Amino acid sequence: MVILFAAAALAALAVLAGLHLYAYRRLVRDTTSGPGPVRRLGAAVFVAGPLLMVGAVASERAGAPFWLQRTLSWPGFLWMALGLYLVLALLAGELVRPVLTRLLERRAATRRRTDAAASPTDRDPAELAAAADPAELAEPADPAERTQAADPAAPADPAERTQAADPAAPADPAERTETAEPADPADPSGEPVSAGPGDRPAPSRRLFVSRVVGGTAAAVAVGTVGQGTYGVLRGPRVKRVTVPLAKLPRSAHGFRIAVVSDIHLGPVLGRGFAQKVVDTINSTQPDLIAVVGDLVDGSVKNLGPAAAPLAGLRARHGSYFVTGNHEYFSGAAQWVREVRELGIHPLENARTELAGFDLAGVNDLQGESEGQGPDFGKALGDRDTTRACVLLAHQPVQIHEAVRHGVDLQLSGHTHGGQLWPGNFVAAAANPTVAGLERYGDTQLYVSRGAGAWGPPTRVGAPSDITVVELASREA
Repeated sequence: MVILFAAAALAALAVLAGLHLYAYRRLVRDTTSGPGPVRRLGAAVFVAGPLLMVGAVASERAGAPFWLQRTLSWPGFLWMALGLYLVLALLAGELVRPVLTRLLERRAATRRRTDAAASPTDRDPAELAAAADPAELAEPADPAERTQAADPAAPADPAERTQAADPAAPADPAERTETAEPADPADPSGEPVSAGPGDRPAPSRRLFVSRVVGGTAAAVAVGTVGQGTYGVLRGPRVKRVTVPLAKLPRSAHGFRIAVVSDIHLGPVLGRGFAQKVVDTINSTQPDLIAVVGDLVDGSVKNLGPAAAPLAGLRARHGSYFVTGNHEYFSGAAQWVREVRELGIHPLENARTELAGFDLAGVNDLQGESEGQGPDFGKALGDRDTTRACVLLAHQPVQIHEAVRHGVDLQLSGHTHGGQLWPGNFVAAAANPTVAGLERYGDTQLYVSRGAGAWGPPTRVGAPSDITVVELASREA
């Protein structure tokens, strides 16, 4: 098992290194004309970025000193998001690169044809003869004779004429050919020229194309990550969903549950973010608050002050909490005690009866590693099945057990809606529902995208939310 884990880790590092090497070549090496300070700076960035990223993940998992986690997390996790979108944008640029190169080649060919058409050497010989001065037609064929006719004092020998015009010039024509400077590979306008139609594009054209594609890819990646990070830091938006329940009595019609999941307080999102979440929830004036797991990424010692604003949650029927998988990475037992002290009621495989329906909660699947996994029998086994039941369970995959136990509505999180597109496709492969409301038999499942973010404080294509679920009675 250890060998398989080590092999998987090495494979992941190899893929990571390969993607960074590809991005370096396209963004730095292909856009610079040779070694220099720009290329050295680019190499330093593409070495430091992945090292910070690996350091951020490793320090969090290893429980490193909190100051070190905070130091590494911002640059490391932001590079994780930026690297993803740099690679995606560059891969998209591979489709554009040959098109742009072909357009430039056509432009250069058109310009050469235009210049050739304007040159008198391409005109018809008969036209040139008709337009010529009759006196010129009588000129001697020998260049030396023409020169002597124009200037009787001029030397007849071409070498002597050249030396007479420029004493420093070599007398031998071969020597003059060897000392001539090579032709400029580009025309005066700077347009790169190919040696022939079958040749590769000149280096200047390749450099231009690389800079256009690389610069555009970098701008798109930076803009995408910047917008996605701003969306997280400004706080989650409120989403409202109405869910009809067949067994809900008329008296409970319109009961509002504020569902919040995946806040992920940690080295990046701290006390200020927790206060935004609390203020947003309280502004909806819910009847009940459900905190559906992954509250934190760290110990009570490090994150207790960050979680303190949760004591300000206000709802007519109180606040309830179930564990997520990240609680078991952070000390679940300590956090269960902490949230209880903050005035939030933990539901550890337990149920409480409210006016109109039962509210139950089960532990996360990750708790099985500590002998504290979900126990649906304990939470739901002896309940009155004629009453409606709402279940809090962190992971959507727990819906299948919920269906077997006759649950009417399960509220979950965990997926983040994919968080970073195209992560939604990965989330869809691992979860029955990525986000939103779906029905499984007689049980409905609602999955929140979550309020915070894990890793990069960035969301793309999966905006954060706090959902107000309004229960509706069919009798109303």
